[in-house]
Amino acid sequence: MKVYLDNNATTKMDTRALETMLPFFSEIYGNPSSLHTMGQEAKKHLDFARNTICNLLEVEPLELIFTSSGTESNNMALRGVAKALEKKGKHIITSKIEHPAVKDTCKDLEKNGYDVTYLDVNKNGMVEVEDLKNAIRPDTILISIMHANNEVGTIQPIEEIAKVANEKNILFHVDAVQTMGKLELKPKKIGIDLMTFSGHKFYGPKGVGGLYVKLGTRMTKFMTGGHQERKRRPGTSNLSGIVGMAKAFEVAELEREQHCKQEKELRDYFEVEISKRVPEVIINGQNSNRLPGTSSVTFKYLEGESILLRLDYKGICVSSGSACASDDLRASHVLLAMGVPVEFAHGTIRFSLGKYNTKEEIDYVLDIIPPVIEQLRVLSPFWNEFKK
Repeated sequence: MKVYLDNNATTKMDTRALETMLPFFSEIYGNPSSLHTMGQEAKKHLDFARNTICNLLEVEPLELIFTSSGTESNNMALRGVAKALEKKGKHIITSKIEHPAVKDTCKDLEKNGYDVTYLDVNKNGMVEVEDLKNAIRPDTILISIMHANNEVGTIQPIEEIAKVANEKNILFHVDAVQTMGKLELKPKKIGIDLMTFSGHKFYGPKGVGGLYVKLGTRMTKFMTGGHQERKRRPGTSNLSGIVGMAKAFEVAELEREQHCKQEKELRDYFEVEISKRVPEVIINGQNSNRLPGTSSVTFKYLEGESILLRLDYKGICVSSGSACASDDLRASHVLLAMGVPVEFAHGTIRFSLGKYNTKEEIDYVLDIIPPVIEQLRVLSPFWNEFKK
């Protein structure tokens, strides 16, 4: 049996999104920026896709910029605002558990004279709003906090953070890559100024994403070239990807409650059973508000890579952390920020469920994991020392 439990890394495309894309590879292939008939036909589909997403988000078409990924969108938001507002101030606030696309961008901005405050999180992976308030300075120009963490699934109090940011007249950026299509998102209603998303996280195609930018938000472009996307993001539009992403988001919104309920039920069942069947495990962030399909499980006294490889041999696809850092053998910065001891953080596996997973698959995983953990612990000197 093949079981895919790495949906936070990427998702299988919805067939409806795939079918929507197909004509744009061979039939409707004009460049939307061209003035001839085929180009203008393509532009109509581009505009339709933009309007579809904007209507669902309840934002204006002029407020949406299409990009190649969530990473590009995050870079565009952070670097663009930092440059545009550098005369006002150079202080940025973010958290210690952000995705590398935000965290490493902030690190890079520090090399260029910006000052970044990295907020601590509590043991459940949550940013404390009071800590945010205390970190604000007269020269603070941007607050960037992810909506939900990609490793643990904890959902941040972005409504409260937005209220603080708006009261202080500070721009608020939200990395919503993990929540688009999973949670209700209305950036204007919440009070978000910039919001990042990526199509392949909600059963759309890879290589396409977006950035919501509230009208009036100052943001310098960080790429030069053509006039696409209101001259804010040059490059020929990925029309097939944009059309597919729009359809995937439309489907995700239509079926969101149904799939979230299904994923949460399977996730909770999995966590109850794994805690019964395997000793010395930690469910990270269990007591917090989490994404319905995300489960971060620490198997004490083991290395996550060895567990991952054993499970993969049995046909089970999981992650030992963020897929974007899968070749990094250091312990997860997210778990360390949550206070998980480094020796335990190394033994953590992320199980991220999606709409295509079934109870039969979860039962198969539950049958496979206990003997795998038992076999690996027999070989672990840390486990043997613990058992003494």
